[in-house]
Amino acid sequence: MSVWPSTPPTAAQRAAVADAEPRPFWQLAPGAPAPALVGRSDADLCIVGGGFTGLWAALHAKRADPARDVVLLEAEVAGFGASGRNGGFVSSSLTHGLENGLARFADELPALERLGRESYAGLRADLARHAIDCDFEDGGELTVLLEPYQDAWLQETGALLRRFGHDVTLLDGAAMRAQVASPTYRGGIWDRTGAGLLDPGKLAAGLRAAALRVGVRIHEHSTVRELAAGELLTARGRVRARRILLAGGAYPPLLRAPGRYVAPVYDYALVSEPLSAEQRAAIGWRARQGLADGANRFHYYRLTADDRILFGGYDAVYRYGGPVGPAQDEHAATFATLSQHFFTTFPQLAGLRFTHRWGGPIDTCSRFSVFFGRAHGGRSVYALGYTGLGVGAARWAAQVALDLLDGRESEATRLRYVRTKPIPFPPEPLRWAAIQLTRNRLAAADRHDGRRGLWLRTLDRLGLGFDS
Repeated sequence: MSVWPSTPPTAAQRAAVADAEPRPFWQLAPGAPAPALVGRSDADLCIVGGGFTGLWAALHAKRADPARDVVLLEAEVAGFGASGRNGGFVSSSLTHGLENGLARFADELPALERLGRESYAGLRADLARHAIDCDFEDGGELTVLLEPYQDAWLQETGALLRRFGHDVTLLDGAAMRAQVASPTYRGGIWDRTGAGLLDPGKLAAGLRAAALRVGVRIHEHSTVRELAAGELLTARGRVRARRILLAGGAYPPLLRAPGRYVAPVYDYALVSEPLSAEQRAAIGWRARQGLADGANRFHYYRLTADDRILFGGYDAVYRYGGPVGPAQDEHAATFATLSQHFFTTFPQLAGLRFTHRWGGPIDTCSRFSVFFGRAHGGRSVYALGYTGLGVGAARWAAQVALDLLDGRESEATRLRYVRTKPIPFPPEPLRWAAIQLTRNRLAAADRHDGRRGLWLRTLDRLGLGFDS
């Protein structure tokens, strides 16, 4: 029996989100836009995609070789896609959590954990090096337990995290509610290692500004229409490049191969108006951790720098054929459900309104973590498939992609994690049917004490299962 109401959202819950602006709360790239590409150009390296992967790759490339001529092409503005639409949770995990890593890369997990933490530390150092103020908070992440069947996870998950060197505090119901006041909470697992919060819009703007300062040529509003023979064509120009890095996330790929492995799944979020002093006191949350609950269909939520609450997740949506665009950013039913679940979590905040609502595509793959591929004899490389955990992992993946492009062997490029790809999704209509069935069975597991039915157990045996 789920804590979430089985009845439709009330009129008041729908009204709370009705006037919200249909756009992300985070602000992107202030200042003059980068010019669109016009005419012909040559480059040592051309990066397609101005999200975190592309921006980190541009900075890594220029740091390694300041003379390297780097061009970055972005269809909209830097950070427009998933990089500017997420909740701002940053994690050192490269494998989407220890359980997922153990299921797929158990022999390499110690190395992957270490590499992830090194990159997390490098991210923090880069924020200082490039003077990027993105409201970074290193408070860890709290996994909230909501259902009786989840009680058993407390000791088990705590032991696993400690086995891999995490600083963990286990909280019973009273201790959890002392951290954050909600009648739905039964306990919590506070992991202080390699997890924090930031403003992803400010991070994207800061990376963009840093890239421009070191001489990266950025062209926004420059959709790449074709990639052939080392040339990238836009509406008004073309770039001939010695090396090409494709970092387009969930957007339609320029190569056929990546499309077999990635499905664009839409995630939705709300942001509230700023809390009053009384409302802030009513929920506690003095440590300001990022929170996520322990269900299969989970929520994530956090405080912003100005004490709003961002509340998202739960109802991941895949549409037949995987369309991506502004028409998919709105989903009234999901926004109403999020509002209902918000006020179920925090009934003491009744009357609060939401100021922003939005959606964005997640580049989901069957292993739930970034993968890499080569094309054109190794002159082109792609990195995608983060499945919602790209804020932290993108910095590491950008360096790995550059190493692959340049034929530079490293500890990371020797890993099976980097050398292999996920199991591909089937073509439509089987893709849509399989994803919808999986969503349905995950919801059923949440309603039935976490019990995974035949379909989910089959996916587990095939190495396609995921419980978060």
